[in-house]
Amino acid sequence: MNLIYIKKLNIIVLSLILLTACSKASADKQEEIKKVDLDSYINLPIRRLVDSLQLKNFYIGVANGSYHQDDLSYVIAKREFSYITPTNDFKQSTVHPTFDKWDWSRPDLLVRNCRNNKQVIRMHGPISPQCSQWVKDDNRTAAELTLMLNEYTTELYKRYNKSASVIKWMDVINETITPVHVSGGINFPDIEAGDWFSSCTGVDSWENPWTTIGYDESSEIKVPLYIDMAFKNADEYAPDIKHVINEHGQLEEIVWNKMKKLVEYLRGKGRRVDGLGWQCHIDAGWEKIPGNLERLDSIIKWCHENNLEFHVTEMNVWMKDQYNEDDQASTIGEILRVLLQNNETGVVTLNFWNIKDEDTPHDDWHGCIWDDNCAPRKAYTRIKEELIRRAKELI
Repeated sequence: MNLIYIKKLNIIVLSLILLTACSKASADKQEEIKKVDLDSYINLPIRRLVDSLQLKNFYIGVANGSYHQDDLSYVIAKREFSYITPTNDFKQSTVHPTFDKWDWSRPDLLVRNCRNNKQVIRMHGPISPQCSQWVKDDNRTAAELTLMLNEYTTELYKRYNKSASVIKWMDVINETITPVHVSGGINFPDIEAGDWFSSCTGVDSWENPWTTIGYDESSEIKVPLYIDMAFKNADEYAPDIKHVINEHGQLEEIVWNKMKKLVEYLRGKGRRVDGLGWQCHIDAGWEKIPGNLERLDSIIKWCHENNLEFHVTEMNVWMKDQYNEDDQASTIGEILRVLLQNNETGVVTLNFWNIKDEDTPHDDWHGCIWDDNCAPRKAYTRIKEELIRRAKELI
């Protein structure tokens, strides 16, 4: 028996030993979970609860900016969540606020904080309506906007692909399809539900100037050119981070049917699309509207069948007309239940938008899990109950 053969045999034997040990460790962990009274976990912080329950393919997080690092929102986010979405730190309006200024201090700080806190990030720096005012100038040309898009995305992606151990996902585009009628204003056409979101008058309104670059008229859905440009740059300069399309609205069929065609279009051009996101800014009671939960479940299943992750990216459940924590908890709990029912077939994530009400633009709508005194609302306990319920189902 020659020396090379003996070495190969030793490697094979060692690999089998390690594999057996890992399998035994995993089995031992599952047996440990079975023996524990899972209800006793209810007082754990959410991130420790998720780790203890070992729910695979599931991440739960919150949006929190670097500017909260000295207040209680940061303390809660660090304690409760292992996944962070920066609210505005990576957006063009923050890092490239004027044509001759760059400022990476806020996103760099957030990456450092998350690395120290053992948290992963979904980088929210998409090509979207959330761009600098100087980009929105009504007189911008296609050539100028192309230069601006390439300049921003190239610098952003190259800089933070180096932090792929912390930045797990990134929103490449955001709010690209309109779920409702939007007035275009003077010299700009109105935008109807299901249309590509486009430019409006002035620089102060919610608008998407990037469509000025043009459209692929040969495609079935006439895809705006900026979308493919952003994904092309993401493939080239951020290959180690997963690429997500983030969409708003109420899961309108006219929007999500177009989203599915957009995925097919981008993949047909060789672009990588790893996940679809739904912002989920909704009113308490959304789950009671017939068809809503079923449509959510159907979209998640479509994503997993097509090798896509599904992300709830910006959840607020507003209590606008009547303050009722039971209603808010019910809405969050029912949506979380649908997500968890699909965690065995692919990645599902839930990200809440801000810690407490005053962190949002609509503090009087009371849409967060904590109130302004940082006291948890009933939804906080309901979240834990749903996590434990799912773990019991899987035992």
